[in-house]
Amino acid sequence: IILDSNVIVAAFSARGICHSLFELCVSKYTIILSRHIIDEVHRVLTEKFKMPGEKVEAVTGYLTQYAEMKDHMSLDTQVCRDKDDDEILALARGSSADYIVTGDKDLLVLNEFESIPIITPRDFWGIAKNHPG
Repeated sequence: IILDSNVIVAAFSARGICHSLFELCVSKYTIILSRHIIDEVHRVLTEKFKMPGEKVEAVTGYLTQYAEMKDHMSLDTQVCRDKDDDEILALARGSSADYIVTGDKDLLVLNEFESIPIITPRDFWGIAKNHPG
């Protein structure tokens, strides 16, 4: 499962569906991340949420410990309006992910990429709660 940075940030900054989903994914699935996602989480938690540096380092350290870190090749052509979103798609392709879970409308509008479903955290929550991992 690829969790986009916006899902991870929400998981560590609020006690909502993304937090519950993250805990579920850690226990039932392999979370696939890249350096790009980790760097984005670090930047947003630091700059937008003003989280103290030691807490940000703890979050990113936890992510690299419990997720499968993957390198990937960039896409040959731009697919999304935001080229950063293409990094998520390239990671999905390179890791043969089963799902991309995101709140990013630019990704969600695609519905899927190379047969990999792109769904909201709420939609994945429904899938994960109804199917054994």
